[in-house]
Amino acid sequence: MPIYEYICEDCQTEFEKIVINKQQEITCPRCAGTKNKLQLSVFATANGSGGSSKGPSFSGGGGGGCCGGGCGCH
Repeated sequence: MPIYEYICEDCQTEFEKIVINKQQEITCPRCAGTKNKLQLSVFATANGSGGSSKGPSFSGGGGGGCCGGGCGCH
């Protein structure tokens, strides 16, 4: 069951919700509004040493900017 992050378009409250069924109505816990926008979220991943780290992990260290290798994005 994924946890999604939302922001209420009525009162601007940010909240998380476990979504069991994509058809379920998502309501704001503060104002009970139903106009909610799904937010892009960053998640934690295991780093292999028993801890966690936030954000993406790129290996290879090609020194080519944000994605690690000469894609020309910058």
